[in-house]
Amino acid sequence: MTNSYKELLMQREALEQAIATARAHELSEAIAKARELVAEFGLTVQDVFPSGRGTSKSGSKTSSGAKVAPKYRDPATGQSWTGRGKAPKWIDGQDRAKYLIA
Repeated sequence: MTNSYKELLMQREALEQAIATARAHELSEAIAKARELVAEFGLTVQDVFPSGRGTSKSGSKTSSGAKVAPKYRDPATGQSWTGRGKAPKWIDGQDRAKYLIA
C-alpha cells in the first residue's frame, strides 16, 4: 500500500522531531562525559583545543607574515630595522643603543 503525500509529510515531521529529541539527549550525555574528563584530568581549553583561541604555549611566536614594529632607525636616512634577521650595513658593527627608537 502506498502512503499519501500528506501521510508522508506527517511521517517526515514525526521523524524530524524524533531526530531532534535523540540528538538533544545524546548531546547532553556527550557534554556531561566531556566535563567529567576535563575535571578528572584537570584539562584546560588549551589542552583540548591547542590551535584554538587562547594564549599559545610556545611563547612569543607570531603568526606567519605578521608585521613587527621597527626597533632601530638610522637618523641619516630614516631607514628602520626590526632587530630580526641580518643587520643592515648602516647598523652592522655599531653601538645599537644610539639607533634605538624611543
